[in-house]
Parts: sequence; structure tokens; C-alpha cells
Amino acid sequence: MTLGSSVTQLKQQPVIPITPPFDELVGQPLVSSYLSRVVSSEQTISQAYLFTGPLGAGKTEAALLFARTLLCPNGGLDNCDECRRVMRKTHPDLHILEPEGAKSYLLEQIQDLIHEAYLTPMRANRKVYILTQADSLSVSAANAFLKLLEEPPPSVVFILIGRMRASLPETVVSRCQFVNFVALPEVIAVKLLVQELGASDEQARIALAVAGGSLSQARGFLRSEERRALRREVLGVLSSLDRRDAFDLLECAQSLVRLARAPLDSMRLRQAEQLEASKDQLSKGALNAMEQRQKRELSFAERGNINEVFNVFRSWYRDLLLINLGRKADCVNQDVLDSIQLWAADIKADSCVRLLRGLDEAEQRLQYNVSVQSIIESLLLAAARELAQIRQLV
Repeated sequence: MTLGSSVTQLKQQPVIPITPPFDELVGQPLVSSYLSRVVSSEQTISQAYLFTGPLGAGKTEAALLFARTLLCPNGGLDNCDECRRVMRKTHPDLHILEPEGAKSYLLEQIQDLIHEAYLTPMRANRKVYILTQADSLSVSAANAFLKLLEEPPPSVVFILIGRMRASLPETVVSRCQFVNFVALPEVIAVKLLVQELGASDEQARIALAVAGGSLSQARGFLRSEERRALRREVLGVLSSLDRRDAFDLLECAQSLVRLARAPLDSMRLRQAEQLEASKDQLSKGALNAMEQRQKRELSFAERGNINEVFNVFRSWYRDLLLINLGRKADCVNQDVLDSIQLWAADIKADSCVRLLRGLDEAEQRLQYNVSVQSIIESLLLAAARELAQIRQLV
């Protein structure tokens, strides 16, 4: 076979297209372009990055895609086992940290991170640490983390995720590559959910409202019957407040908390299976680290489910306010609009504003580890009391 004929045969072979991982980022062309350039040249990879931008902009999704390219031997291009482990958040060299304190990261968390960071990677040639809500680092935790950034291990990449650059100490920011995300317009997010999952426009808007604007969380909501059932239960309770006494509302709060925690059962089972499968592969220290990480993931998932309950409350109150303002077409909960309109006939704009403010205060209380059930009880009782007071005046 001649060289010429060999080249001809190669040209005739079908070309399998490979999609760059960052093409999955929607509405962030500058971020996608920048991260693609970073991973295309090893020497440009820094040891710390700061992703900032509004909720729902895709920061966490981008951090996972970035980690995928860093931990996969093929740059995250072939959807191999390493890639899938990263996207499922089960890769042993991927560490995702959430604040464990009432309002911020604990100093002990960062001290554990510092200890782990100097350990050798288990599967890849580096480790990736993602710190969500990095702008909630306490002063002591930020100072400890700063020392790590000043003399970082060569095989570690840190990705910090926060809302605003100004909310982090400048000493930390100055040691990070800054990556800014822009808000994703709702119309684009709705279109994506319709295209990807076959949802209707109405279903997509509901999912985004429950997910607090996060596209990735909205996808999860649409795929989870348990989470959709939780929303229906919350709306059912809200629509029947005028037919329930205080004892009923306390029972409703207990039921909502139980439903919010139900999706975690499958997560616990999956974590137990992962731990069991790793017993013969990992050291005792590595297993302990995995177990601690799983506990943090479970705690984060539980907070996310409770936040969805709050978001359903917020969407209900917001729809009441919109109807009062003559903007019924803008309401999110179109599937229960009849019930909302019945309420709106009694509750006026100023009441809606009070209920929304009360919801904000309840979310603040949650940060101080106040009982979730007691918070939901107070929200239901406050809404029922508002309605009763108004009807007494009529």
C-alpha cells in the first residue's frame, strides 16, 4: 500500500464530531471561550479561579465542566468514566465544599481542606476543590484559606463560586483568575427546558420559579416526581388555608417537611452503595473523607429541598401581588390560577408585601439552624392570620 492510497483511505473514514465541554454552557459565550482557551494550553492553568454572577447563571455547572476537563486524561472530550464520575460528583479527586456553619464556612472546614489538599490525588494527576458560596467565608476561614493560596500544592486547582467579587477579601480575590457570569434571561432558560426535556412553557416557568432561577436545579425538578409532588402539596395547603385551624396547619407543616426529605432516601442509598464499593480500593483515611463529603452533600441537598418549599411560597405570594396589579398573564402558577384568584379577591397588595417580607425573614432564620418545621409552621400561621384579619375587616 502506497502512502498516497493510505492517506486517501484515512480521508474517507467517517469523522466522529467531538463537542467541546464548554459548549454546554448556555448564555455565557465569553466564559465558554475563556475556559476553552485555558484548558487548551496546560501552562495557562492557574491554581485558583473565582466564578461570580447571579443565581441561575450556570456557575456551578461551569465549575463541574471545568473540573471534568482538568480531571479527565482526554480533556473531558469523550464522556469517559472519569467524566461521568465528575458530573455525578463521585470522582475521588473532586471535592465540593458547602458552608457548614449557620452563615459561613467553619474554620475547621478550611483546616481540613488544607490538610487534604497536600495529599496525593487518587485517580487523576491533580485534585479540584469547588467552594460554593465562597463569599460566605468567615474572616478566620478566609485568612486560613489565604495561606493555602499563598503556597498552594502544585497538583490542586481551586474554584471559588460566589455572587459578587466585592464580597470576598481582596487578598483572596487577587490570587484568583476572575471569571464573571451574566444573568441568563428567563426566555432563554424556558426555551432550553422546552427543547431539552419536552416541557411546556408553563412547566418550564414553574420549574425555574421553584428552582430559584437555577437552570440545573430546574432540570432536576422536572425530572423528579417527588419534587413536583412536594410543590403540589405546598400549593394545596396554601389554597386551603381558610378551611384549616391552627392544629391542621401544624400537621401540614410536619407533612411538608417529611415530603421535602423524602427524595433524600434514594441519595442515602446511593451514597451507601458508593461507600461499600470503595472499601477495597481506598484507605481508611480516604473512606472517612468520602463519608464526610457524603454527609455534606446530603446536608446541602436537604437545604435545597427546603429552599424549594420557600420558593413555592414566594411564587404564590408573587402571583397574588401580580393579580392585584392587573398582571394575571405574568403569574407563574397558571395551573392553580383559579385558587390564587380566589385569594387575591381578599388579600391586597400591601398584604402580599408583608407576606413576602415574612418569607425573607424566615429564610434568614433558617441560616441560624432554627427548626425547619417551626419556620414552616410560622409561615402557614402568618398567612392564615393575614387572611383572617382581612376578612374580619370586610
